[in-house]
Amino acid sequence: MARRRWLDKDEQTAWRAYLLTTQLVDEALDRQLQRDAQMPHAYYGILVRLDEARRQPGEGTLRMTDLARGLRYSQSRLTHAITSMEGSGWVVRRDCPTDRRSQLVAITEQGVAALADAAPGHVAAVRSAVFDQLTAEQVTQLGAICAAIVRGFEPTVTPPG
Repeated sequence: MARRRWLDKDEQTAWRAYLLTTQLVDEALDRQLQRDAQMPHAYYGILVRLDEARRQPGEGTLRMTDLARGLRYSQSRLTHAITSMEGSGWVVRRDCPTDRRSQLVAITEQGVAALADAAPGHVAAVRSAVFDQLTAEQVTQLGAICAAIVRGFEPTVTPPG
């Protein structure tokens, strides 16, 4: 039987600080986007991914399964969000012509406009909540720390950046 390795005092302090930090940042960003853009933070992330796809060569669509995988969402969570976003006119869905089991999703011009309207306030909130608190060296360290944690979970995934 493997011996349990408990967190030492410094690890416990760091772990609790990490949990509180992520919770506070997520809450602040969600509050700001709900207040200023009438969208949850999750919808902003979906619009960003779809806008990036729109800017790439090709059809400007993403398979729902690929979008869910990239955002780390369950299929049901993404389907619920996309259904709501369709109601707002921000996205459209269509069947995939090469795979009857798949659906494609794309951002609409209304979605592009909603994202463009939301982005300045969101960036200001991110800056205020995170980067205004850090030195340039700490920003570099934060990026390296997050990349190391991501690599520990999924060695085949390249961290953003």
